[in-house]
Amino acid sequence: MKSLLIRAEDKNIWEKRAPIVPDDIKKIVEQTGAEAFVEESEKRFFSASDYEKAGAKLCSSMEQGDVIFGVKEIPEEKLLDGKTYIFFSHTIKGQPSGMPLLKKIMAGGSTLIDYEKITDEKNRRLIYFGRYAGDAGAIDILHLMGEYWENKGISTPFKKCLPAHQYSSVEDAKKELEKVGNEIKKDGFPDQLAPVVFGILGYGNVSGGAQQIIDCLPSKRVEPEELENLVKSGDFDAKTVYVTIFKEKDLVKKTDGKEFDLNEYFTHPERYESIFDQYLPFCTVLINAVYWDKQYPKFVTWEGLKALCEKYPEPKLCGIADITCDTNGSVECNVKSTDSGMPAYLVDPLNQKITDGHKGDGIVVLAVDNLPCELPNDSSTFFSNQLTPFVASILGADYDSDLESSGLLPEIKKAVIVYKGNLTPNYKYLEKFL
Repeated sequence: MKSLLIRAEDKNIWEKRAPIVPDDIKKIVEQTGAEAFVEESEKRFFSASDYEKAGAKLCSSMEQGDVIFGVKEIPEEKLLDGKTYIFFSHTIKGQPSGMPLLKKIMAGGSTLIDYEKITDEKNRRLIYFGRYAGDAGAIDILHLMGEYWENKGISTPFKKCLPAHQYSSVEDAKKELEKVGNEIKKDGFPDQLAPVVFGILGYGNVSGGAQQIIDCLPSKRVEPEELENLVKSGDFDAKTVYVTIFKEKDLVKKTDGKEFDLNEYFTHPERYESIFDQYLPFCTVLINAVYWDKQYPKFVTWEGLKALCEKYPEPKLCGIADITCDTNGSVECNVKSTDSGMPAYLVDPLNQKITDGHKGDGIVVLAVDNLPCELPNDSSTFFSNQLTPFVASILGADYDSDLESSGLLPEIKKAVIVYKGNLTPNYKYLEKFL
Protein backbone atom coordinates (compact mmCIF):
# COMPACT_ATOMS: atom_id res chain seq x y z
CA MET A 1 0.00 0.00 0.00
CA LYS A 2 1.46 3.34 -1.10
CA SER A 3 1.63 6.32 1.23
CA LEU A 4 -0.43 9.40 0.44
CA LEU A 5 0.56 13.01 0.85
CA ILE A 6 -1.52 16.17 0.67
CA ARG A 7 0.66 18.94 -0.68
CA ALA A 8 0.67 22.58 0.39
CA GLU A 9 -1.04 24.64 -2.31
CA ASP A 10 1.12 27.47 -3.61
CA LYS A 11 -0.69 28.75 -6.72
CA ASN A 12 -1.64 31.99 -4.96
CA ILE A 13 -2.34 33.38 -1.50
CA TRP A 14 -6.07 32.73 -1.88
CA GLU A 15 -5.83 28.98 -2.42
CA LYS A 16 -6.94 27.50 0.91
CA ARG A 17 -8.56 24.30 -0.37
CA ALA A 18 -7.47 20.72 0.24
CA PRO A 19 -8.23 17.69 -1.96
CA ILE A 20 -8.92 15.48 1.06
CA VAL A 21 -10.34 16.83 4.33
CA PRO A 22 -9.43 15.49 7.81
CA ASP A 23 -12.64 13.44 8.25
CA ASP A 24 -11.93 11.58 5.01
CA ILE A 25 -8.24 11.11 5.82
CA LYS A 26 -9.39 9.29 8.96
CA LYS A 27 -11.60 6.97 6.90
CA ILE A 28 -8.82 6.29 4.38
CA VAL A 29 -6.22 5.48 7.05
CA GLU A 30 -8.63 3.16 8.86
CA GLN A 31 -9.71 1.46 5.63
CA THR A 32 -6.33 1.00 3.97
CA GLY A 33 -3.76 1.15 6.74
CA ALA A 34 -1.76 3.49 4.51
CA GLU A 35 0.52 6.13 5.92
CA ALA A 36 -0.82 9.64 5.39
CA PHE A 37 1.29 12.79 5.31
CA VAL A 38 0.24 16.42 5.14
CA GLU A 39 2.68 19.07 3.98
CA GLU A 40 2.53 21.98 6.40
CA SER A 41 0.73 25.08 5.16
CA GLU A 42 -0.12 28.40 6.76
CA LYS A 43 -2.97 29.01 4.30
CA ARG A 44 -4.93 25.77 4.28
CA PHE A 45 -8.40 26.14 5.76
CA PHE A 46 -8.10 22.87 7.70
CA SER A 47 -5.67 22.96 10.61
CA ALA A 48 -2.61 20.76 11.02
CA SER A 49 -3.97 19.51 14.35
CA ASP A 50 -7.19 18.32 12.65
CA TYR A 51 -5.12 16.22 10.24
CA GLU A 52 -2.97 14.87 13.07
CA LYS A 53 -6.07 13.83 15.00
CA ALA A 54 -7.25 12.05 11.83
CA GLY A 55 -4.06 9.95 11.77
CA ALA A 56 -1.85 11.93 9.40
CA LYS A 57 1.73 13.02 10.00
CA LEU A 58 2.98 16.51 9.27
CA CYS A 59 5.94 17.03 6.94
CA SER A 60 7.78 19.91 5.29
CA SER A 61 8.22 18.52 1.77
CA MET A 62 6.70 15.99 -0.66
CA GLU A 63 9.49 13.42 -0.20
CA GLN A 64 7.54 11.04 2.04
CA GLY A 65 4.53 10.64 -0.20
CA ASP A 66 4.28 7.96 -2.88
CA VAL A 67 0.98 9.36 -4.18
CA ILE A 68 0.79 13.14 -3.99
CA PHE A 69 -2.66 14.73 -3.94
CA GLY A 70 -3.06 18.40 -4.76
CA VAL A 71 -5.61 20.80 -6.19
CA LYS A 72 -3.80 23.21 -8.52
CA GLU A 73 -0.69 22.79 -10.68
CA ILE A 74 2.62 21.96 -9.02
CA PRO A 75 5.59 24.18 -9.99
CA GLU A 76 8.03 22.19 -12.16
CA GLU A 77 10.92 22.88 -9.79
CA LYS A 78 9.08 21.14 -6.95
CA LEU A 79 8.32 17.94 -8.84
CA LEU A 80 10.11 14.82 -7.61
CA ASP A 81 10.97 11.79 -9.72
CA GLY A 82 9.14 8.49 -9.52
CA LYS A 83 5.97 9.77 -7.85
CA THR A 84 2.29 9.47 -8.68
CA TYR A 85 0.65 12.87 -8.90
CA ILE A 86 -3.06 13.66 -8.92
CA PHE A 87 -4.25 17.23 -9.43
CA PHE A 88 -5.78 19.58 -12.00
CA SER A 89 -2.87 19.73 -14.43
CA HIS A 90 -4.39 22.00 -17.12
CA THR A 91 -2.58 20.07 -19.83
CA ILE A 92 -5.31 18.10 -21.61
CA LYS A 93 -5.99 20.83 -24.19
CA GLY A 94 -2.29 21.18 -24.89
CA GLN A 95 -2.18 24.44 -22.97
CA PRO A 96 1.27 26.01 -23.55
CA SER A 97 1.59 26.94 -19.88
CA GLY A 98 1.19 23.29 -18.89
CA MET A 99 3.71 21.72 -21.26
CA PRO A 100 6.85 22.31 -19.14
CA LEU A 101 5.05 20.62 -16.24
CA LEU A 102 4.11 17.66 -18.41
CA LYS A 103 7.66 17.32 -19.73
CA LYS A 104 9.09 17.31 -16.20
CA ILE A 105 6.68 14.62 -15.04
CA MET A 106 7.56 12.48 -18.04
CA ALA A 107 11.30 13.02 -17.62
CA GLY A 108 11.05 11.99 -13.97
CA GLY A 109 9.35 8.68 -14.80
CA SER A 110 6.31 9.73 -12.79
CA THR A 111 2.58 9.10 -13.21
CA LEU A 112 0.00 11.87 -13.64
CA ILE A 113 -3.72 11.49 -12.94
CA ASP A 114 -5.99 14.44 -13.70
CA TYR A 115 -9.24 14.90 -11.75
CA GLU A 116 -10.89 16.47 -14.78
CA LYS A 117 -10.74 13.18 -16.69
CA ILE A 118 -12.09 10.92 -13.94
CA THR A 119 -15.42 10.09 -15.55
CA ASP A 120 -18.12 7.43 -15.63
CA GLU A 121 -19.17 5.27 -18.59
CA LYS A 122 -21.04 8.24 -20.08
CA ASN A 123 -17.99 10.51 -19.69
CA ARG A 124 -19.60 12.54 -16.92
CA ARG A 125 -17.12 14.01 -14.48
CA LEU A 126 -17.11 12.35 -11.08
CA ILE A 127 -14.76 14.59 -9.09
CA TYR A 128 -15.26 18.34 -9.27
CA PHE A 129 -15.92 21.41 -7.16
CA GLY A 130 -19.45 21.54 -8.50
CA ARG A 131 -21.75 24.39 -7.79
CA TYR A 132 -19.34 26.25 -5.49
CA ALA A 133 -17.91 28.32 -8.35
CA GLY A 134 -21.49 29.38 -9.02
CA ASP A 135 -22.13 30.13 -5.36
CA ALA A 136 -19.00 32.24 -4.98
CA GLY A 137 -19.42 34.02 -8.32
CA ALA A 138 -23.00 35.04 -7.57
CA ILE A 139 -22.12 36.22 -4.06
CA ASP A 140 -19.18 38.22 -5.40
CA ILE A 141 -21.12 39.94 -8.17
CA LEU A 142 -23.82 41.02 -5.69
CA HIS A 143 -21.09 42.55 -3.51
CA LEU A 144 -19.37 44.23 -6.46
CA MET A 145 -22.58 45.69 -7.88
CA GLY A 146 -23.59 47.04 -4.48
CA GLU A 147 -20.32 48.97 -4.26
CA TYR A 148 -20.43 49.95 -7.96
CA TRP A 149 -23.87 51.53 -7.64
CA GLU A 150 -23.10 53.10 -4.26
CA ASN A 151 -20.10 54.80 -5.86
CA LYS A 152 -22.48 56.28 -8.43
CA GLY A 153 -24.80 57.58 -5.72
CA ILE A 154 -27.37 54.79 -6.18
CA SER A 155 -28.10 53.06 -2.88
CA THR A 156 -29.22 49.41 -2.99
CA PRO A 157 -29.48 46.63 -0.40
CA PHE A 158 -26.60 44.92 -2.25
CA LYS A 159 -24.20 47.30 -0.49
CA LYS A 160 -24.54 45.02 2.55
CA CYS A 161 -23.31 41.95 0.63
CA LEU A 162 -19.79 40.79 1.43
CA PRO A 163 -17.37 39.01 -0.92
CA ALA A 164 -17.68 35.23 -0.75
CA HIS A 165 -14.39 34.66 1.07
CA GLN A 166 -15.66 36.71 4.03
CA TYR A 167 -18.45 34.21 4.75
CA SER A 168 -17.68 31.05 6.71
CA SER A 169 -19.87 28.88 4.47
CA VAL A 170 -22.55 29.01 1.80
CA GLU A 171 -25.21 28.63 4.48
CA ASP A 172 -23.77 31.60 6.35
CA ALA A 173 -23.89 33.65 3.15
CA LYS A 174 -27.46 32.59 2.39
CA LYS A 175 -28.64 33.64 5.85
CA GLU A 176 -27.17 37.09 5.37
CA LEU A 177 -28.53 37.37 1.83
CA GLU A 178 -32.01 36.55 3.09
CA LYS A 179 -31.74 39.70 5.22
CA VAL A 180 -30.79 41.62 2.08
CA GLY A 181 -33.80 40.04 0.40
CA ASN A 182 -36.07 41.29 3.16
CA GLU A 183 -34.82 44.83 2.52
CA ILE A 184 -35.63 44.45 -1.18
CA LYS A 185 -39.14 43.24 -0.30
CA LYS A 186 -39.58 46.28 1.92
CA ASP A 187 -37.94 49.09 -0.07
CA GLY A 188 -37.40 47.75 -3.57
CA PHE A 189 -34.86 49.08 -6.07
CA PRO A 190 -34.54 52.73 -7.15
CA ASP A 191 -36.13 53.83 -10.41
CA GLN A 192 -32.71 54.08 -12.13
CA LEU A 193 -32.29 50.29 -11.85
CA ALA A 194 -35.72 48.66 -11.81
CA PRO A 195 -36.42 46.11 -13.05
CA VAL A 196 -33.24 44.37 -11.88
CA VAL A 197 -32.68 41.41 -14.20
CA PHE A 198 -30.07 38.68 -13.73
CA GLY A 199 -29.40 36.71 -16.90
CA ILE A 200 -27.75 33.35 -16.22
CA LEU A 201 -26.17 31.55 -19.16
CA GLY A 202 -26.34 27.80 -18.60
CA TYR A 203 -28.30 25.38 -16.44
CA GLY A 204 -25.75 22.90 -15.04
CA ASN A 205 -24.09 22.58 -11.62
CA VAL A 206 -22.39 25.97 -11.72
CA SER A 207 -25.59 27.70 -12.85
CA GLY A 208 -27.45 25.88 -10.07
CA GLY A 209 -25.03 27.31 -7.52
CA ALA A 210 -25.59 30.83 -8.82
CA GLN A 211 -29.34 30.35 -8.91
CA GLN A 212 -29.57 29.24 -5.29
CA ILE A 213 -27.75 32.41 -4.23
CA ILE A 214 -29.97 34.74 -6.27
CA ASP A 215 -33.02 32.86 -4.97
CA CYS A 216 -32.18 34.04 -1.45
CA LEU A 217 -33.63 37.31 -2.74
CA PRO A 218 -37.28 37.80 -3.76
CA SER A 219 -36.88 36.39 -7.26
CA LYS A 220 -39.08 35.51 -10.20
CA ARG A 221 -38.22 33.53 -13.34
CA VAL A 222 -38.75 35.16 -16.72
CA GLU A 223 -38.33 33.45 -20.10
CA PRO A 224 -35.84 35.04 -22.54
CA GLU A 225 -38.59 35.98 -24.98
CA GLU A 226 -40.41 37.88 -22.20
CA LEU A 227 -37.50 40.14 -21.27
CA GLU A 228 -38.04 42.96 -23.75
CA ASN A 229 -41.68 43.39 -22.82
CA LEU A 230 -40.88 43.21 -19.10
CA VAL A 231 -38.40 46.09 -19.34
CA LYS A 232 -40.23 48.26 -21.88
CA SER A 233 -43.80 47.82 -20.64
CA GLY A 234 -43.18 49.09 -17.13
CA ASP A 235 -45.25 46.17 -15.88
CA PHE A 236 -42.78 44.93 -13.27
CA ASP A 237 -42.29 44.91 -9.53
CA ALA A 238 -39.38 47.00 -8.22
CA LYS A 239 -39.32 44.75 -5.14
CA THR A 240 -38.43 41.67 -7.19
CA VAL A 241 -35.23 40.34 -8.75
CA TYR A 242 -36.02 38.86 -12.16
CA VAL A 243 -33.99 35.85 -13.29
CA THR A 244 -33.68 34.51 -16.83
CA ILE A 245 -31.97 31.20 -17.58
CA PHE A 246 -30.52 31.04 -21.09
CA LYS A 247 -30.20 27.62 -22.72
CA GLU A 248 -28.32 26.80 -25.91
CA LYS A 249 -31.37 27.47 -28.09
CA ASP A 250 -31.50 31.01 -26.67
CA LEU A 251 -27.82 31.67 -27.35
CA VAL A 252 -27.33 30.52 -30.94
CA LYS A 253 -29.10 29.83 -34.21
CA LYS A 254 -28.22 27.85 -37.34
CA THR A 255 -26.48 29.91 -39.98
CA ASP A 256 -28.69 28.35 -42.69
CA GLY A 257 -31.90 29.37 -40.92
CA LYS A 258 -33.02 25.82 -40.17
CA GLU A 259 -34.34 24.63 -36.81
CA PHE A 260 -32.01 24.47 -33.80
CA ASP A 261 -30.75 20.98 -32.98
CA LEU A 262 -28.91 20.49 -29.68
CA ASN A 263 -26.95 17.40 -30.72
CA GLU A 264 -25.88 19.05 -33.95
CA TYR A 265 -24.79 22.15 -32.04
CA PHE A 266 -22.52 20.06 -29.84
CA THR A 267 -21.06 18.06 -32.71
CA HIS A 268 -20.98 20.79 -35.40
CA PRO A 269 -20.86 24.16 -33.61
CA GLU A 270 -19.41 25.77 -36.75
CA ARG A 271 -22.92 25.61 -38.22
CA TYR A 272 -24.21 28.00 -35.56
CA GLU A 273 -23.83 31.69 -34.71
CA SER A 274 -24.62 33.72 -31.61
CA ILE A 275 -27.94 35.54 -31.24
CA PHE A 276 -27.34 36.67 -27.68
CA ASP A 277 -26.85 40.36 -28.50
CA GLN A 278 -30.63 40.81 -28.65
CA TYR A 279 -30.89 40.28 -24.87
CA LEU A 280 -28.09 42.63 -23.78
CA PRO A 281 -30.30 45.76 -23.50
CA PHE A 282 -32.64 44.06 -21.03
CA CYS A 283 -30.25 42.48 -18.49
CA THR A 284 -28.79 44.27 -15.48
CA VAL A 285 -26.22 41.58 -14.65
CA LEU A 286 -25.05 38.57 -16.63
CA ILE A 287 -23.72 35.41 -14.98
CA ASN A 288 -21.90 33.16 -17.45
CA ALA A 289 -21.95 29.51 -16.38
CA VAL A 290 -21.71 27.79 -19.78
CA TYR A 291 -18.97 25.32 -20.70
CA TRP A 292 -17.18 26.74 -23.73
CA ASP A 293 -14.43 25.75 -26.12
CA LYS A 294 -12.93 27.69 -29.02
CA GLN A 295 -14.98 25.91 -31.71
CA TYR A 296 -18.20 27.38 -30.26
CA PRO A 297 -19.55 30.88 -31.00
CA LYS A 298 -18.77 33.71 -28.60
CA PHE A 299 -21.90 34.90 -26.80
CA VAL A 300 -20.94 38.35 -25.48
CA THR A 301 -18.73 40.03 -28.07
CA TRP A 302 -16.90 43.35 -28.18
CA GLU A 303 -18.97 44.21 -31.22
CA GLY A 304 -22.23 43.49 -29.42
CA LEU A 305 -21.24 45.51 -26.36
CA LYS A 306 -20.10 48.42 -28.54
CA ALA A 307 -23.43 48.46 -30.38
CA LEU A 308 -25.23 48.38 -27.01
CA CYS A 309 -23.28 51.37 -25.69
CA GLU A 310 -23.67 53.33 -28.90
CA LYS A 311 -27.43 52.91 -28.75
CA TYR A 312 -27.70 53.37 -24.97
CA PRO A 313 -24.97 55.70 -23.57
CA GLU A 314 -25.94 54.47 -20.09
CA PRO A 315 -26.89 50.84 -20.76
CA LYS A 316 -28.94 48.76 -18.38
CA LEU A 317 -26.18 46.13 -18.38
CA CYS A 318 -23.82 47.01 -15.52
CA GLY A 319 -22.04 43.79 -14.60
CA ILE A 320 -20.84 40.44 -15.94
CA ALA A 321 -19.75 37.56 -13.72
CA ASP A 322 -17.79 35.28 -16.05
CA ILE A 323 -17.70 32.22 -13.83
CA THR A 324 -16.56 30.00 -16.69
CA CYS A 325 -13.65 32.42 -17.05
CA ASP A 326 -12.26 31.55 -20.47
CA THR A 327 -10.18 34.61 -21.25
CA ASN A 328 -11.02 36.00 -24.69
CA GLY A 329 -13.65 33.26 -24.84
CA SER A 330 -17.44 33.17 -24.72
CA VAL A 331 -17.40 36.56 -22.97
CA GLU A 332 -14.95 38.35 -25.25
CA CYS A 333 -14.37 41.32 -22.94
CA ASN A 334 -12.89 38.96 -20.33
CA VAL A 335 -9.34 39.71 -21.40
CA LYS A 336 -7.56 38.59 -18.24
CA SER A 337 -8.32 36.46 -15.22
CA THR A 338 -8.26 37.97 -11.74
CA ASP A 339 -7.92 36.82 -8.14
CA SER A 340 -9.88 37.47 -4.99
CA GLY A 341 -7.70 40.44 -4.04
CA MET A 342 -8.71 42.41 -7.16
CA PRO A 343 -11.62 40.36 -8.51
CA ALA A 344 -12.95 42.69 -11.20
CA TYR A 345 -12.18 45.34 -13.76
CA LEU A 346 -14.20 47.91 -15.64
CA VAL A 347 -14.70 47.50 -19.38
CA ASP A 348 -15.12 50.34 -21.86
CA PRO A 349 -16.75 48.66 -24.90
CA LEU A 350 -16.40 51.72 -27.14
CA ASN A 351 -12.61 51.70 -26.90
CA GLN A 352 -12.05 48.07 -25.88
CA LYS A 353 -10.14 49.21 -22.82
CA ILE A 354 -10.17 47.96 -19.23
CA THR A 355 -9.44 49.57 -15.87
CA ASP A 356 -8.70 47.55 -12.72
CA GLY A 357 -11.31 47.85 -9.99
CA HIS A 358 -15.09 48.10 -9.99
CA LYS A 359 -15.81 51.71 -8.96
CA GLY A 360 -16.10 54.02 -11.93
CA ASP A 361 -17.44 54.11 -15.46
CA GLY A 362 -17.92 51.02 -17.56
CA ILE A 363 -19.25 47.49 -17.19
CA VAL A 364 -17.96 45.48 -14.22
CA VAL A 365 -16.38 42.16 -15.23
CA LEU A 366 -15.74 39.56 -12.51
CA ALA A 367 -13.11 37.14 -13.82
CA VAL A 368 -11.75 35.15 -10.86
CA ASP A 369 -10.45 31.87 -12.30
CA ASN A 370 -10.64 29.75 -9.14
CA LEU A 371 -13.82 30.87 -7.40
CA PRO A 372 -14.32 27.70 -5.29
CA CYS A 373 -11.24 28.67 -3.26
CA GLU A 374 -13.32 31.49 -1.79
CA LEU A 375 -15.48 28.86 -0.06
CA PRO A 376 -12.69 26.49 1.04
CA ASN A 377 -14.61 24.57 3.71
CA ASP A 378 -17.67 23.73 1.62
CA SER A 379 -15.88 23.16 -1.68
CA SER A 380 -13.09 21.02 -0.19
CA THR A 381 -15.53 18.84 1.74
CA PHE A 382 -17.70 18.30 -1.33
CA PHE A 383 -14.67 17.48 -3.47
CA SER A 384 -13.09 15.19 -0.86
CA ASN A 385 -16.32 13.23 -0.42
CA GLN A 386 -16.31 12.43 -4.14
CA LEU A 387 -12.61 11.57 -4.27
CA THR A 388 -12.37 9.35 -1.18
CA PRO A 389 -14.06 6.23 -2.64
CA PHE A 390 -11.31 6.09 -5.30
CA VAL A 391 -8.31 6.59 -3.00
CA ALA A 392 -7.89 2.94 -1.93
CA SER A 393 -7.61 1.93 -5.59
CA ILE A 394 -5.01 4.61 -6.26
CA LEU A 395 -2.93 3.70 -3.20
CA GLY A 396 -3.24 -0.05 -3.73
CA ALA A 397 -2.39 -0.14 -7.44
CA ASP A 398 0.62 -2.06 -8.74
CA TYR A 399 2.57 0.64 -10.51
CA ASP A 400 5.30 -1.84 -11.47
CA SER A 401 2.93 -3.53 -13.91
CA ASP A 402 1.44 -2.06 -17.09
CA LEU A 403 -1.51 0.29 -16.78
CA GLU A 404 -4.16 -2.26 -17.74
CA SER A 405 -2.91 -4.71 -15.08
CA SER A 406 -2.29 -2.09 -12.41
CA GLY A 407 -5.54 -2.63 -10.52
CA LEU A 408 -6.64 0.97 -10.89
CA LEU A 409 -10.39 1.38 -11.20
CA PRO A 410 -11.63 1.99 -14.76
CA GLU A 411 -12.67 5.53 -13.91
CA ILE A 412 -9.13 6.31 -12.75
CA LYS A 413 -7.40 4.58 -15.67
CA LYS A 414 -9.16 6.96 -18.06
CA ALA A 415 -7.62 9.87 -16.18
CA VAL A 416 -4.01 8.66 -16.31
CA ILE A 417 -2.30 11.08 -18.68
CA VAL A 418 1.26 9.90 -18.01
CA TYR A 419 2.14 6.43 -16.72
CA LYS A 420 5.67 5.85 -15.51
CA GLY A 421 7.00 8.63 -17.71
CA ASN A 422 5.05 7.86 -20.90
CA LEU A 423 1.91 9.38 -22.35
CA THR A 424 -0.90 6.82 -22.25
CA PRO A 425 -2.69 5.91 -25.52
CA ASN A 426 -5.64 8.27 -24.89
CA TYR A 427 -3.27 11.21 -24.50
CA LYS A 428 -0.72 10.54 -27.24
CA TYR A 429 -2.19 13.55 -29.05
CA LEU A 430 -0.33 15.76 -26.55
CA GLU A 431 2.98 14.88 -28.24
CA LYS A 432 2.37 17.56 -30.88
CA PHE A 433 2.06 20.19 -28.13
CA LEU A 434 5.21 19.02 -26.36
